[in-house]
Amino acid sequence: MWGDEAVTYRLAQRELYQLWETAQQVDLVHALYYAVMHLVFDVFGAGLLPLRLPSVLAMAAAAAGVGLLGLHLAGPRAGITAGFVFALLPQVQKYAQEGRSYAMVCALIAWASYALVVSSSRRGRWRWTVYGFAMLLACLLHEFAVLALAAHGVTLIVSRPPKAVLRAWSVTAAGVVAGLFPLAVVSAGQSEQVSWIGEPVRPYPWLAAVMVGLVCTRAPLRSQGTVRLTALAVPLLLLPGALLLTISLVKPIFVDRYVLFGDIGLALLLGAFLEHVHRLPRYSWTVYVAVLAALVALVPLSSSLRAPQSRSNDATAIGAAVRAEGRLGDGLLYLSSQQRTLTAANPEDTRLLVDIALA
Repeated sequence: MWGDEAVTYRLAQRELYQLWETAQQVDLVHALYYAVMHLVFDVFGAGLLPLRLPSVLAMAAAAAGVGLLGLHLAGPRAGITAGFVFALLPQVQKYAQEGRSYAMVCALIAWASYALVVSSSRRGRWRWTVYGFAMLLACLLHEFAVLALAAHGVTLIVSRPPKAVLRAWSVTAAGVVAGLFPLAVVSAGQSEQVSWIGEPVRPYPWLAAVMVGLVCTRAPLRSQGTVRLTALAVPLLLLPGALLLTISLVKPIFVDRYVLFGDIGLALLLGAFLEHVHRLPRYSWTVYVAVLAALVALVPLSSSLRAPQSRSNDATAIGAAVRAEGRLGDGLLYLSSQQRTLTAANPEDTRLLVDIALA
């Protein structure tokens, strides 16, 4: 487990009332996710598998949502391709195996996007209810999911649907913002949680995704329905990251995983692009070679993402060393109380030691 996963592991094992007391002081933005993981641990017990399996399942659901979006917007072949492309993207593979909320946010935004696309061409208030509920849940799991709501607004403006659709979306979006507002106000007082961000964190994967996505738009992508594929995919890929990078000029706040859901747009564009090029006889063999080369190139990267070394830090290493070397009655001194997170993942590691600062 790396640092953030260790926090999930520790907090999810607390009772719900203890979790609520903690969230009022720190990390309120992730309180809903910790509560969900608390229920998972109650059912399956605490461990690495229960910690990460919800993210695996959520990303599988996200891939299904992307496939369905592609099918609805550009046909079955583009849908199947987009779903597979999404699952193979390195960023998606990385966060599909992590005990944090980003995979769940991706899944909710993928299915909210599908509800938006369907609602724009078919009447029915219940579809807008599904859209609003999915978006609100995504925002409560992570506040920056509200940037996807802004991208959806741009999608509808570009698509020019009937006024009734714009009105329905506006009402639904207002409800989502109203539901998020109390969390945003209270969590603003916990801004020290992101004080570690001194500069944009790993912006290059996002920038590369934007470049690839924009290149794909140069092809005459086939679309069907009220909302065009590019009208949905480009804002979802481009707008959230661009807004965070712009804000970062004043206050650094960009982290690549905060806009992970932008890969939904990239997968849709790539899926439709590959389907378009495949239909051109003179390019068919080129597509097969390019796809095969990409799959081969992804093998070592995919393997490295599944190795322990892929974690940015090992939050269990210090605890393991203390457990191996520490003896009953030895003292343990944390030079900062925050450093207790480095041994908190497994309290048994330090059970035999005296916490000098606490004493």
